[in-house]
Amino acid sequence: MKRNIMLTALATGVMALAPVAAQAAQDQDKAEDAPEATAQMSKGEKKLAKALEGRVAGEPVRCIQLSRVQSSTIYDDTAIVYRIGRTLYVNRPDSGASSLNSSDIMVTQTVMNQLCSVDTVQMRDNTGFMRGVIFLGEFVPYDKPKKEG
Repeated sequence: MKRNIMLTALATGVMALAPVAAQAAQDQDKAEDAPEATAQMSKGEKKLAKALEGRVAGEPVRCIQLSRVQSSTIYDDTAIVYRIGRTLYVNRPDSGASSLNSSDIMVTQTVMNQLCSVDTVQMRDNTGFMRGVIFLGEFVPYDKPKKEG
């Protein structure tokens, strides 16, 4: 009896991780197929560059306070940007960036009131179907330089 329960729990855990493993394999395939000369930026990269115009990158941080986040923006196949006050925190996922789609919904589950680089984000379409899992990277703060004078 105990053995059946353990095997069922193990099978359930493996099935739960299947989308994560498939996403990682898909990301690896895309990275290998990417042309060496990526001189042209993707649509998401261009939009992100425009949003960060005139801002200066600071030292990356591992976590941000969710209660302080005023808004978040998804840049297709590129990054998630969280606004806290005048600062934009850019998170380029360690894995799963190909699942980033600005029309999708982000679902996060955290233990504390922080979003950290070890957390994952589920991407769901407007019907609730899971489209992928994002493994967050570090959060890079971008601020406008202070005017001298």
